[in-house]
Amino acid sequence: MPRTKGDHEARRRDVSEAVWQVMATHGFAGLTLRAVAAELGATTGLLTHYFPTKRALVEYALDLLEQRTLNRPRRASGNGLAALRDALLDILPLTPEAVDSNRIWVSSWDTALSDPALSADYARKYAQGRDRVRERVIAAQELGELPPGDPTDIAAGAESFTLGLVVQALFDPAAFPPQRQVKLLDDYLAALTTRT
Repeated sequence: MPRTKGDHEARRRDVSEAVWQVMATHGFAGLTLRAVAAELGATTGLLTHYFPTKRALVEYALDLLEQRTLNRPRRASGNGLAALRDALLDILPLTPEAVDSNRIWVSSWDTALSDPALSADYARKYAQGRDRVRERVIAAQELGELPPGDPTDIAAGAESFTLGLVVQALFDPAAFPPQRQVKLLDDYLAALTTRT
């Protein structure tokens, strides 16, 4: 009896969850067909139906990570400086889910840096992130909550600060618990409001 489209879609969702669990547990370097098959309780032969090569699995995993990142709930407390703060808080590993996502993103950097096409894609994604932060910086400047200055540079600095804090929190979670991450971000934003 042939499989129905619903069965195929359900199996793809199962495979997606297995890919996600492998990445969350073992990092991007641990993402192999064998590891995903073991997580799924299936054979590697079944997985090659979905991913004929390791490259196809990696591309799928990166797409899945981007989809999950874009679809997760976001904070929304207005505009201006509050919106900028919310956007930066959404990047930080403040919850177990956010820790998993950030752990996967950071562990995928090595793969992306060694592949020109993936590297270009990551550059595009981070540029889009800076653009979203830049829009919030401009709104905060228009409201008088941030002093004048090049919003592109301010956004690049804010994203760089936040990503650096992500790395610190992932490597030393005891030294950078969620409360401290929030305090450090708030201190950073407070310094932005007073710079001339």
